[in-house]
Amino acid sequence: SKAGFTFTEIINLKNTSVKNQGSSGTCWSYSGNSFLESEMIRMGKEPVEISQIFSARNTYLGKAKNYVRLHGGLSLGEGGQFHDVLNAFRHYGALPQTEYTGLHYGSDKNNFGEMTNMLDAMLATFVKSKTLTPNWEKAYTAAMDSYLGEVPKNFQYKGKSYTPRTFADQVIGIKPDEYVGIASVTDQPYYNKFVLLIPDNWSFDNFYNVQINDLTDIIDNALNNGYTVAWATDVSEKSFSWKNGVAYVPAKPYEQMTPQEQQEMFVGPKPEAKITAEERQKAFDNYQTTDDHGMHIVGLAKDQTGKEYYIVKNSWGVTNDYKGYLYVTKEFVRYKTT
Repeated sequence: SKAGFTFTEIINLKNTSVKNQGSSGTCWSYSGNSFLESEMIRMGKEPVEISQIFSARNTYLGKAKNYVRLHGGLSLGEGGQFHDVLNAFRHYGALPQTEYTGLHYGSDKNNFGEMTNMLDAMLATFVKSKTLTPNWEKAYTAAMDSYLGEVPKNFQYKGKSYTPRTFADQVIGIKPDEYVGIASVTDQPYYNKFVLLIPDNWSFDNFYNVQINDLTDIIDNALNNGYTVAWATDVSEKSFSWKNGVAYVPAKPYEQMTPQEQQEMFVGPKPEAKITAEERQKAFDNYQTTDDHGMHIVGLAKDQTGKEYYIVKNSWGVTNDYKGYLYVTKEFVRYKTT
């Protein structure tokens, strides 16, 4: 697609280097912490790469506690939400990546498959026993330690001694209560808080419900005022192409395209469908839109026709045409944001 698009930057806010989450369902932690790193830049601080796996392990412990309390009636797995990053920051603090990589057993990239299977099996066993011992949480934490490494109680950073709590407060310095989650559904009152019922919202956190066009208006306002945005979305559509670095809403559904049209989906700018709130909700209700992936909106650009796209930072390494970034139309964001 790169030969068919000419993108001109309108806004490109500072952000840290593109990372690779490896074989782990931790996109929410990578993009959530990338957002916090950009917040450090916005506040005039020198950014530090925040340990994504420290946020993840603390979230997994919280999820495990809820799973046990709900007698197993909760979705497990490696997924999470951006508020999980904020909640982990609030309760446990933060670590620099240099102090907690999570790469405890010789790998240079995350590979959570074996660990996740073990942790999920442990929790299933605890719940099945029906009589919990006081040691279940200790055993669960020890299993995470064996794969990810133990959490340091104290560490040195730039010649000073910190704990995870003091590092979060003194070096990163964000205030979790100052950030809000935004969603858009038609089955809840607008401009009120509600619990977004998706499997990864295991903590039952609240979001503000806004109308479909508010989604992009809020993002535009944020970008124009120097704020980046953590963005959760569905990436299962054929019109989302990581390789090509472009996502949009085709005027004609993929299934109705000719083979030639399907091949040419990303050879240059294409007409888009105009999505209504009802169509957005229908896709959400019938599982066509699912909470697949978290990324980080860092800017705004336009193509050669003048259409605007958000500049989105991903956590799949520098493996596509735009070295770890992609360009997403506003219509796609209105349609597929979770």
